[in-house]
Amino acid sequence: MAAITEPKLISGNANLPLAKSIARRMSMHRGMSLNLVDARVERFNDQEIFVEVFDNVRGEDMYVIQPTSNPANDNLMELLIMVDALRRSSAARITAVIPYFGYARQDRRTKARTPISAKLVANLIQTAGVDRVLTLDLHAAQIQGFFDIPVDNLYASPVFALDIEHHFRGQLSDVMIISPDVGGVARAREIAKRINAPLAIVDKRREKAGEVAGMTVIGNVEGKKCIIVDDICDTAGTLCKAAETLIEAGATEVHSYITHGVLSGPAVERVQNSVMKSLVITDSIEPTEAVKSCPNIRIVPTAPIFAQAVLNIWGGMSVSSLFETDTLVPIYESLYPRS
Repeated sequence: MAAITEPKLISGNANLPLAKSIARRMSMHRGMSLNLVDARVERFNDQEIFVEVFDNVRGEDMYVIQPTSNPANDNLMELLIMVDALRRSSAARITAVIPYFGYARQDRRTKARTPISAKLVANLIQTAGVDRVLTLDLHAAQIQGFFDIPVDNLYASPVFALDIEHHFRGQLSDVMIISPDVGGVARAREIAKRINAPLAIVDKRREKAGEVAGMTVIGNVEGKKCIIVDDICDTAGTLCKAAETLIEAGATEVHSYITHGVLSGPAVERVQNSVMKSLVITDSIEPTEAVKSCPNIRIVPTAPIFAQAVLNIWGGMSVSSLFETDTLVPIYESLYPRS
């Protein structure tokens, strides 16, 4: 049954520009002004987080927009404390909108005596009082099963497919999609199917965590414009090495489409100096000034898809409809006009 009140958005400090963009987009859809709930999320001198909500939220359908990106622990605690404040203020339903789900790479025990931190974070979010989670491109799909509440996992691949079709118009016959490892084949295949392109794999061997011993291209990339597809780019070492390997294997160009631009440490400098012609990321994590000024990094907005997803959840409509190209085309029409 559809909700009788308007959806209300509140944001922490992790990605305020994205939260404001979602609010603007929802205002356009609703034909009425929809602003972020007035609140303060700040720190005491000892760095304890304090939240105060100024607007009345009793009986409201609340959406807390907060990626748990760097600094992951601070942003996670902000999310938990905001949820607790809303729960104690008698909000009817609380949906955590987490564009980037931190700790998702720790989704299993890789060796003895190690944690499953993604499960711990899921427990914390649920215990704080969240009724539903909305996120984008979880690193591991099984994380949805760590929750006992509904989890809507949106996908960047349909949006990336629209972007590729727009920017490689007339050249799609030369495009080849690349998975940077065997584990990412399903994600890469999804985009390859959408744009009807062939698929290849860069197989990497690691001697220890963070260090790649060697790479091998599985498939013929000679004369192709290669597009590497992945969900996370952290230090960009593996990504830049994969681009070099593809060029050595005969690729004419290498581009990358990565959902979450973590881009920590030397990542931006590596991308700028790499053989990659472009790196396309989303704004699921607020880009730094270095990222925004890098000439070969381009940012695709996620506000359109998140705004529509929030409206669908609020109105009791399907979220999985946003996986379909026909649904996304009108949402992203201003960015990718159809000729």
